[in-house]
Amino acid sequence: MVIRIIILCLGVALIAFIAWWFFGKHNVATENASVNSNKQSVDIVVKGGYSPEKVILERGIPATLNFKRTDSSSCLDHVIFSDFGINQKLPQGKTEPIKIDTSKPGEYEWACSMNMFHGKVIVK
Repeated sequence: MVIRIIILCLGVALIAFIAWWFFGKHNVATENASVNSNKQSVDIVVKGGYSPEKVILERGIPATLNFKRTDSSSCLDHVIFSDFGINQKLPQGKTEPIKIDTSKPGEYEWACSMNMFHGKVIVK
């Protein structure tokens, strides 16, 4: 009887953790692009996800996102910007620059190849 209660409590705790992990609100790292010589860029570390996850760019200024993948997971070996038609391989241990069209304001999402990890570009 005691074992069943322990197993039930562990099951409920696991379900609560999974619900929090997938549906809970989490703090999202946000970074404004640094603008130099009429260009803007942001460095993004790819390790268990993306950091920062949200990037703010200025409209009309050429932009580059520099993805540096340190994670060995095959899920994170590509980054996909469906709105821009970009599906870029991210070699492990290297920085891969990706040019972003900033001609139109809006919010544009990116994801890993398995659509498990996400990020967002906001062009203002």
